[in-house]
Amino acid sequence: MTLYLPRTTTAKITEALMSERLSVGGGAMNMVLTLVIVTDEADHYDAVRAATEAGLEHPSRVIALIRRDPDAEPAIDAEIRRPGTSGPGEAVLLRLYGPLGEHPDSVVTPLLVPDAPVVVWWPGAGPMDPAQDPVGRLAQRRITDALRAPDPLRDLVERVSHYSPGDTDLTWTRLTPWRSLLASAMDQPCGWVTSARVTAESHYPSAELLAAWLSDRLEVPVEREVSHGPGLTEVRLITDEGDIAISRADGRTATLSRFGQPDQTVALARRGAAQALAEELRRLDADEIYEGATRHLGSLPTGSAV
Repeated sequence: MTLYLPRTTTAKITEALMSERLSVGGGAMNMVLTLVIVTDEADHYDAVRAATEAGLEHPSRVIALIRRDPDAEPAIDAEIRRPGTSGPGEAVLLRLYGPLGEHPDSVVTPLLVPDAPVVVWWPGAGPMDPAQDPVGRLAQRRITDALRAPDPLRDLVERVSHYSPGDTDLTWTRLTPWRSLLASAMDQPCGWVTSARVTAESHYPSAELLAAWLSDRLEVPVEREVSHGPGLTEVRLITDEGDIAISRADGRTATLSRFGQPDQTVALARRGAAQALAEELRRLDADEIYEGATRHLGSLPTGSAV
């Protein structure tokens, strides 16, 4: 069931939420966290759908703050979806008109559940300093996605300079399968790594982050090469005994090549927003490995070899 409240107020929304919770026996009170999505009309459908899929693993309330016509009179249109309608928790979609779109924190604050962790996600263009953003200040975790920016690499590098514990970006989360496979390959005797090479399509920030992570962890130079994609296409570790390479041409499966051993085919599909978001919702503490990679990336000239 979905309840529509056109041209409403936060007081009326709160009253309606309390009534809905009583009718379904608590509703939001046993949710793991509150996920606040800051978006616009063009992106909200895909963002709410991704949050719904992630909610199957992490039951949560979803509050979507959808910016509408900035020149309109201040107004709120609310859409309240009961638990079970679009996931295990309640979902509240708030369309903010006029100046309210510039002050979404004043709208969302009265709707937060006491003592429940808050995670904020900007599925489109995010703030340069998420921790100082009015909505970001309400959250323990702040998730951005530089891949959606007009210049993804510049967007990521500029945001890295404002890093605060609790910040993360889905360009990093998409690297988890690659990092896991690389770590697994190096668990076996492989010689001394002397350098590395990361190949991906141009302006692909995940590749820069992966190169920075490898350089930071292995303390070796990492070369960045450009391919036609899709996304990351190869990571090669050059050792004193031979190369270790992971190559992925189709965005779905990869070939792991090691000197002196037969090639292996492994599943390495590109990750969607729902998968990446679900991974980020597993933790509410700071990601120290991401911090190390971003700080290393931020210390380098943009576009240079790592």
